[in-house]
Amino acid sequence: MLTEREKLDAMVRLGIELGQSKDLDILMEHILTEARRFVNADAGSIYLRDHETLVFSYAQNDTLQQRLPPYEKLAYTNFTIPIDENSIAGFVAKTGRMLNIPDVAELPATVPYSFNRSFDERFGYATRSVLTVPLCTADEDIVGVLQVINAQNENGKMITFPPDEERILMHFGNTAAVALERAQLTRNMILRTISMAEMRDPKETGSHVNRVASYAIEMYERWSRKRGVDAKEAAGQRDLLRMAAMLHDVGKVAISDVILKKPGKLNEEEFDTMKHHTVFGARLFIDGHSDFDRAAIEVSMNHHERCDGKGYPGHVDVRTGLPLMGHTLQDGRPRGKSGDEIPLFGRIVAIADVYDALVSARVYKESWDEARALAVIEEGAGKQFDGELVEIFFSSLKYIHLIQQRYLDKP
Repeated sequence: MLTEREKLDAMVRLGIELGQSKDLDILMEHILTEARRFVNADAGSIYLRDHETLVFSYAQNDTLQQRLPPYEKLAYTNFTIPIDENSIAGFVAKTGRMLNIPDVAELPATVPYSFNRSFDERFGYATRSVLTVPLCTADEDIVGVLQVINAQNENGKMITFPPDEERILMHFGNTAAVALERAQLTRNMILRTISMAEMRDPKETGSHVNRVASYAIEMYERWSRKRGVDAKEAAGQRDLLRMAAMLHDVGKVAISDVILKKPGKLNEEEFDTMKHHTVFGARLFIDGHSDFDRAAIEVSMNHHERCDGKGYPGHVDVRTGLPLMGHTLQDGRPRGKSGDEIPLFGRIVAIADVYDALVSARVYKESWDEARALAVIEEGAGKQFDGELVEIFFSSLKYIHLIQQRYLDKP
């Protein structure tokens, strides 16, 4: 357990670290991990505010995690609850008041809120002590609720949350709220950009890009563990990949509707035009100098390359779209990148994008069944796709199916 001094020092450090995290999902993981560490809690969750409801957005549970194979993740789905006084989280969001409940099984009859036992009953868990704080910004806007569950002492025995933990967690919640608000703004900007693309190309939906980005993160995590990548470096790369993957096809806003919305197969000339969306997307970030700009260029330019060299756009200049010197084929076209010439992020998103496109229904096609889609991915190993990453993709299928449930297409 952390001493009071260690908590204060960690609070200062975290204020800086949280400000550096840009992606919303990865930020929530960081926030909940640190909040639980501060108060030595077995489990916890984050609810984000959406108008007059709370969205159950992230969860951790050490007891349940220990029942899973190494590196597997908890299965949870997003759901919403109203911001009212009927639930614990809703009460905290409604009133802006912290709740420190010693045992949810013994709530007084005088309180307006109740505890929903459905999660405990479904997973065989026993929730007892619950400390719930509002995530309140400097402008006193409540962006969500942070909840930590089942405090533990030095011996791992379940106890109530001591009153002196309340101040620490409330202060941490205020710091986290500012970071969450900033990350939500970034996410909303990305989704608005995607909405522009969706107006042009009906398959570029917010659900699609969230799924592709989440698949990509799961694959990168497994790849980085296999390769022994430093945990801090991997965390930073995840943050970049999540946002860059969401923008993989943003360059389609520059492609004509005649081509984008053509119901049938594109002819050779039309397909050549379509290929330029990779370069158009990359150009949006060419004058930036951040790691995110570089990641966005990497994904946009490379997620249609193939490991056998038959992809596109190939070795071209981002600014002009013309072949780079020494990389021109006899017919004047640019030579395609192959193997490790294709950056890692591009190789990952290539698999994630194709899989989601195959299993998703679109206005111009029915969804493929899972077996048929997986056969395409498997057959493409070593040809269209990186063979090692295909293996990692198949090892991720259980979690990928959970992602599909979390980001369903809107009817």
